[in-house]
Amino acid sequence: MTNNARDFRKLYAKEESHAGLVIIVPQVLPALQRKLFDLILQELAGVKDFVNEVMEATIEEDNAVLTRYSLPEA
Repeated sequence: MTNNARDFRKLYAKEESHAGLVIIVPQVLPALQRKLFDLILQELAGVKDFVNEVMEATIEEDNAVLTRYSLPEA
């Protein structure tokens, strides 16, 4: 898990395989980071395969937005 999205996207895009990456994009207070991470854990609960994928949390108009995508792109 990181909030250093730019660097980690570059690093993980170069890897042939990785276990998955969680990015919390906004630089927010730790209490809000924990809430966003809890939402991500709920979203990933029961997911059997997160290899080469990213789950990214952002905040738009006071709402959490979770985006899941492949990295590196297939």
